[in-house]
Amino acid sequence: MNDVDEVADVADAEELAGFQTGFAQRPDVVFAASSADDVVAAVRHAADRNLPLGVHATGHGLPGPVEGGVVVSTRRMAGVVVDPDARTVRLQAGVRWGQVVAAAAPHGLAPLNGSAPSVGAVSYTLGGGLCILAREFGYAADHVRSLDVVTADGRLRHVTPESELYWALLGAGHAFGVVTGLEMGLVPVRTLYGGALAFDGRDVGPAVALRAYEEWTRTVPEGLTSSFAAVPYPDIPALPPHLRGRYVLSVRVAWTGADGDRVVAPLRRIGPVLSDSLREMPYAESHTIHSDPDFPHAYYGDSAVLGEWDLDAVAGVLARTGPEAAGAMCVVQVNHLGGALARPAPNSVPYREGRFLVRLLTMADRARAREILDPAFALLAPVTLGRAVNFAFGAGDRGEGLYDAQTSKRLAGIKSRYDPASLLRTGYGVSG
Repeated sequence: MNDVDEVADVADAEELAGFQTGFAQRPDVVFAASSADDVVAAVRHAADRNLPLGVHATGHGLPGPVEGGVVVSTRRMAGVVVDPDARTVRLQAGVRWGQVVAAAAPHGLAPLNGSAPSVGAVSYTLGGGLCILAREFGYAADHVRSLDVVTADGRLRHVTPESELYWALLGAGHAFGVVTGLEMGLVPVRTLYGGALAFDGRDVGPAVALRAYEEWTRTVPEGLTSSFAAVPYPDIPALPPHLRGRYVLSVRVAWTGADGDRVVAPLRRIGPVLSDSLREMPYAESHTIHSDPDFPHAYYGDSAVLGEWDLDAVAGVLARTGPEAAGAMCVVQVNHLGGALARPAPNSVPYREGRFLVRLLTMADRARAREILDPAFALLAPVTLGRAVNFAFGAGDRGEGLYDAQTSKRLAGIKSRYDPASLLRTGYGVSG
């Protein structure tokens, strides 16, 4: 390798660096796009040479490694424009949610963002987008007005709800083109009641806490969004004293209604509380509800959308992944679905009838991760409708279960019309 090659390799590595460090990105060519015209050039370059094409923004994505071909990096495309009168925002492909929250907040508006400010807004939305206030407002994809996308023929298209491409893009990610930007609706939310209650999993049994949480979800208002998490924290000085070395079970809550303390009162009876951050807060502080890690790291994981609740199965997942069981750090999250998430919308986001979403992440190496993930999700199989595309971390090399049969068939037909050569390889299970 000569000096020029070494410089190019370093530059490419820096360009492709992101939150997920578990996968190597080794494309033949990297296009650092600053505009839609740059994306058009990248797509035409790949199409002319019949090279596979992938997209890299800046967020938490990367379903798996990339070897060869062309990767378009959109991190420089970071424009955000809020129209407070129309309650909309236009955002470019490299924007992260923290930017959108900050731009909307002065107008008393909020986007349908996820729990971490560093997540890429466009890719998140293309995968559906399970937002902080999901049960009140639905998926982020449900609020998209239009998209700008470069399809495999190198054509920049403005896509609206009348197009079958609109339906496909909102749910099937980048399998149908490179989205350069989109316009979506904002919601009139200035403040919310939210935060987390945390318990010591060695004092309160996981099955006991899970049972109490599920029973509580049957009583809450339709618009209240919540999740249950199980996290084994290492015993290190960087952590707050109340978390060090503990197996923490927590319930996270987000609610724009009244009487929040009354609504969550049953949760406080689960057991002794390690910490309680529930409070009225500005929407701009909503990321503190989950307090997701903000440093890049390697992780692998998968998900299961449950059609019905099975306490024994979900408790079994926690038993297999607890601090003494898995031999590696594992994080389990159970999201309460339903509410506005169950309403039909003109997009390909599947499994709207799901009652809960179980997500399992592990920091084990990739081989060990599969040994942890597969048996855990096998426990859930009898009540599983399918998997969630936004939560297939390192399991993206297999597409089964990400869409129901009818949705898969329709996606495959659209794929064959817009990308017959399967130039775009980043979609899941929808190749023509």
